[in-house]
Amino acid sequence: MSERVTPGRTDGLITLGAADALWVDLTAGSAVPTASGAFTGSPAHARVGYVLLGGRVVPTRRAGNGQWAVREFEVHRAAAELNAMRVDRQDLVRVGPFRGAPGQERHEEARLRWRRRIAEQLREPGDGPERGARRQVGRPCLLAGIDWRRMLVEQTRDGTQRTWWLPRAVVRLLDGAEHAETQWVHAARTRRAGAAITEPPSLPGQTRDADGRQTTGPEGPTVLRLRPYARELEGQLYSVLSRKPGTSRRVAGWMCAVCGTAPATVLDHCHEHGYVRAPVCQSCNTQERPDHLYSNDVRVAGHYTHLFDTGTDDWLRHWHRCPGCRARTTLPLPHLAAWTAHIACRSLRPTHPASRGRKPCGVLRVSWTGSHNTPRSCLLTVAVDSCPSGEHRVLAQVPYREAVERFRVWLAETAPAVAAAAGPDRLDGLPARSRPVIADTSGEGLALF
Repeated sequence: MSERVTPGRTDGLITLGAADALWVDLTAGSAVPTASGAFTGSPAHARVGYVLLGGRVVPTRRAGNGQWAVREFEVHRAAAELNAMRVDRQDLVRVGPFRGAPGQERHEEARLRWRRRIAEQLREPGDGPERGARRQVGRPCLLAGIDWRRMLVEQTRDGTQRTWWLPRAVVRLLDGAEHAETQWVHAARTRRAGAAITEPPSLPGQTRDADGRQTTGPEGPTVLRLRPYARELEGQLYSVLSRKPGTSRRVAGWMCAVCGTAPATVLDHCHEHGYVRAPVCQSCNTQERPDHLYSNDVRVAGHYTHLFDTGTDDWLRHWHRCPGCRARTTLPLPHLAAWTAHIACRSLRPTHPASRGRKPCGVLRVSWTGSHNTPRSCLLTVAVDSCPSGEHRVLAQVPYREAVERFRVWLAETAPAVAAAAGPDRLDGLPARSRPVIADTSGEGLALF
């Protein structure tokens, strides 16, 4: 394909206005809608030395005429990466609102903080039809060169509580952009302090040493690649590790241990036994979190299909990174409750007439009394919620021990490799008396998440 000629191009550099037009032109057919003003609109600020395009850091510089400019091939490269993305608009991740601040905002080096920016814009005063009109005709909502508003899904529960969702692919894209920016800013600060440092791989001329690490090239230094997680934190307690200085920066050096495609941002851990499972990206951390209505109540929504059907082996292996769960061949109580409703009791779910045959009624909901620390008295209750006929039908009441035994049998049939690594004979290194993070989920204020 012949090289595109762009107005304002001088020695490979193009002005920011020309880069804006080029970015929109190159990504016109992308599955992720892009925004005009990617280089000149807020929060992009080219004068800090870079602009985010998708998950890539694009350096900016002064041209000979004093104007800020970027290299044209960098825009082409970022556009090619974005165009290659595949987006499933049905695979959604909740991005707010949450109680308290999202974990990424603790990384002060990152300026994108996209979850906070979305929350701030959606919480602007003046809710109502006028605000809705401004959303449609106003300026695009820019984050890393994409228009997130055109991908946002708002859901309302009980006519009052609103939640906001984005496709999982877009969440991973923005998490990657935030991680790249964190690395870039940290590299710039260290470089100014006179230390030898490396930057993100967004410049040409890079080389690698014998260990596969990126080294300094003619255009400037680079950063070490994200490394796969190799069980370095296995058996460590989250309550201890989370207090150690530098833990957040160490986590940011790993690739997500579940999907293997996004940078890790948080340490996932078992809330019952207190052990670290693995560093994961925000998307996977959100996906594996049970959908709590109350501290002892879980909605068994559609994402459990992925956890217990299509992605079973990966998620079971991840959950059993906790020595407590692995030794007892079980899952944390909320996950076990969701599994019981989704797998063991879905055949009991009633149906109602629909335009094409019959459809399952409402959504499954499972609640429990007691906790895993009192297995004799712990009881799981599976019911149908939001049934079109107005019924809220109890399907089954399953004792905790019976649910555990059913899970063991299912695990051996569904994921034999995971089952072979679990069991009562795998107690090496497990403390005789573990200290649970939450002693009893039936008390007030003892929410698991």
